[in-house]
Amino acid sequence: MNRRLLQFLQAQNITQTQFADTLSVARGSVSNILSGRNKPGYDFLESLLLHYPMLNLEWLMTGRGSMIRELAQGDDVAQMSLFTLPQPQEARQIERIMVFYTDNTFQTFRPNE
Repeated sequence: MNRRLLQFLQAQNITQTQFADTLSVARGSVSNILSGRNKPGYDFLESLLLHYPMLNLEWLMTGRGSMIRELAQGDDVAQMSLFTLPQPQEARQIERIMVFYTDNTFQTFRPNE
């Protein structure tokens, strides 16, 4: 599970520090979970689901399925985003777009290439 959690963080371009701060857990706890020293507890998993609702917990725990869960009928897409979009700023440009497929592969698109 620790490898898949690290894979999720890398795919979302989230640092361990950002992840710990988002979940309101100690940075050392995240480090211990990612290194395999500790296993995440219920509170950690609950916070993970609340902050990253599109993360497929079955994939995280067992490796089955895709990293990002498919939307079910009636899911509120606005609440399902993995991150809050930044306020528009004129100097910002899209660096890359990542598409995740159901076979656990992904593709990165870079508009300037």
